[in-house]
Amino acid sequence: MGFLSVLVAAAAAWVFGAIWYGVIGKKWMVAAGLTEETINRKNYTAFVGSFICAILVAGMMRHVFAGSGVATMHSGALSGLGLGLFIATPWLATNYMFAQRPAALTLYDGIYATVGCTLMGLVLTLF
Repeated sequence: MGFLSVLVAAAAAWVFGAIWYGVIGKKWMVAAGLTEETINRKNYTAFVGSFICAILVAGMMRHVFAGSGVATMHSGALSGLGLGLFIATPWLATNYMFAQRPAALTLYDGIYATVGCTLMGLVLTLF
């Protein structure tokens, strides 16, 4: 599991995000309080920043996997699933509850975090 695996894992989760939010985009916009008039589709900082964040997550996952002996595709995917479902999503939920955001936003973003981490875990163990 080297730097290339981190980049590929980050890319896999990032591409999944593009697909996921492309499919649920209108519902997500409603939950996030955005409209076609208020959303900035040319906000390239968000696209670049989200990929950098994905690299950071994949890099830390790689570190945790190396220290924990996670080396098979099954254990990588399962560990990623656990990290997304039981760490990333509850963290989002906590923030969203205090920010009084709709539960639907937690669901949409939690699914992205969970599937994204699962994909990262799977990809990290392929190399």
